[in-house]
Amino acid sequence: MTTPDAAELRRRTQELLAAHPPATTDRTDFLKARFDAGLAWVHYPAGLGGLDAPRSLQSVVDTELAAAGAPDNDPRRIGIGLGMAAPTILGYGTDEQKQRFLRPLWVGEEVWCQLFSEPGAGSDLAALGTRAVRAGEDWVVDGQKVWTSSAHLARWAILIARTDPDQPKHRGISYFICDMTDPGVEVRPLRQITGEAEFNEVFLTGVRIPDSRRLGPVGEGWKVAQTTLMNERVSIGGARIPREGGMIGPVARTWRARPELRTHDLHQRLLGLWVEAEVARLAGTRLRQQLVAGQPGPEGSGMKLAFARLNQEISGLEVELLGEDGLLYSDWTMRRPELVDFTGHDAGYRYLRSKGNSIEGGTSEVLLNIVAERVLGLPAEPRNDKDVPWKDLTR
Repeated sequence: MTTPDAAELRRRTQELLAAHPPATTDRTDFLKARFDAGLAWVHYPAGLGGLDAPRSLQSVVDTELAAAGAPDNDPRRIGIGLGMAAPTILGYGTDEQKQRFLRPLWVGEEVWCQLFSEPGAGSDLAALGTRAVRAGEDWVVDGQKVWTSSAHLARWAILIARTDPDQPKHRGISYFICDMTDPGVEVRPLRQITGEAEFNEVFLTGVRIPDSRRLGPVGEGWKVAQTTLMNERVSIGGARIPREGGMIGPVARTWRARPELRTHDLHQRLLGLWVEAEVARLAGTRLRQQLVAGQPGPEGSGMKLAFARLNQEISGLEVELLGEDGLLYSDWTMRRPELVDFTGHDAGYRYLRSKGNSIEGGTSEVLLNIVAERVLGLPAEPRNDKDVPWKDLTR
């Protein structure tokens, strides 16, 4: 098949709209038709929601569909599936896995979560202790995961588990797709400082996963996980937002609406943070452009670092600007949100929630090491666990 150009994608999009008018077509049916037409992610292979077209041409399709009032696939709710599971399945999955999982993932019929972090491993993800033991055609998994977003909503999870404790910690790990409805999977809410239980603990007890749901070779799960992690950091740090669309927006609006709160010092700090927010937004655009040329690089870690630091500084300035009003917190009710809504709550919520930004999606300390070693080329941090079997490490 000839690689389609922009004119061809416009023609195909108009054909989709004519055959499935958004005004009279069920939302899910429209999204399925869009996927089948190869207009979901145009750079994916034909038959998997794409047309092998340049990634840069996705905007041609999106613009045509938005102008026609077509529904989107709610990427925020299914962000883990789209941003992390999908590129990993595309890169390492079998043909059967790609056919089974990518369509319902993109349409949003199936929500995904990520079973990576563990309480005993902390920021050192490769120190994970969840075990997967081969039992015939299955693997039997036992362990505990933590800080799992969307586990209470998810049908599927991407999971890394140790399959060979005699190997050093970065080896002997395998990567699986876990059915969250299987016996032995228990999800418990993890209430945060905001009062919400957006995250979860997940306990895995004798969970049987067929070998057909393994991604990549046995023992090479760490390599597979790198694809997931690099895409995760781009998803967080390189999110597409308009000017003043992030945390800086509410502060700037308050500044304009409440002149009585202004001081010279706050003015100078707000100006500095506004500029930094704009630089981060434009750098995120640059990062997404890099994706057009290939896989995400370690630069995504720098963007995620900037995202966390800026959110915490901006939310701190907002509380300070508002004085006593900034200390008010409107609702401590236990909630289980489907989405993280930074700007839809009050300043107190933003201040508290932003504390988690330096932990979720890779801690700032780990990301600083990645930037130092892979971006700046500085010497690696000394390690005393290199080439030591995982079972012999002190824990």
